[in-house]
Amino acid sequence: MQDTEKQLDTIAANEAAGATTASADAATDSPPGESMPSLAELLRATELKAEEHHDAWLRAKAETENVRRRAQDDIAKAGKFASEKFAGELLAVKDSLEAALASQNQDADALRAGVELTLRQLVAAFEKSSVGEINPLEEKFDPHRHQAISQVEADGEPNRVINVLQKGYSLHERILRPALVVVSKARAGTEPPAA
Repeated sequence: MQDTEKQLDTIAANEAAGATTASADAATDSPPGESMPSLAELLRATELKAEEHHDAWLRAKAETENVRRRAQDDIAKAGKFASEKFAGELLAVKDSLEAALASQNQDADALRAGVELTLRQLVAAFEKSSVGEINPLEEKFDPHRHQAISQVEADGEPNRVINVLQKGYSLHERILRPALVVVSKARAGTEPPAA
C-alpha cells in the first residue's frame, strides 16, 4: 500500500509541476501586468457600450424629430406668407385709388391721369411677382391658355383668335385665368388649307 501511496504522491507532484509550468508559460505569453478580464467585467463594459449607443440613438432621434418639426413650421410659414411681397406691392395701388376717390374737385383729365398711374403701379406689381398677361390676338387657339366663347366665320386661317374679350393671366407659366376669346372658323363653302 505504501508503494501505491508513493506512486499517487509522485503523480500528484508531477501534475502540480505541470500545472505550474503551464501557468508560467501562460504568464510569459501575455504581456506583464495584464490579466484576462473576468466575465463580470466584460459584461459591465458591454453594458456601458450599449448605454452609450442607446443614448446616441436617442439624441439622433430627437434631433431628427426637431429638424422635421422645424421643416413643417417653415413650410406652414411659407404657405401662410407666400403672398406677402405681392400684397405689399398692391398697397400702393390701393393708396392711389383711395387718394383719387378722396379728391373732391377733379376734372376728367386729372382722373384719367390718376387711373393710368394706378394701372402702371398694378402692372409693376404684377411684373415683380411674375404675373404675366395673356393677350393672344391673332395667335393660334391654344385650349390650355385660351377659353373659346364662340367661333365666327372669318377670312384667313381657321382656329385663330380674332377677338380677345378678357385677357388671361399666368403665374410662372401656370395659368391663373385663361383668356376669353372668339376663334375663327373657315367660311362655309371654302376648304380649309391643307396642313
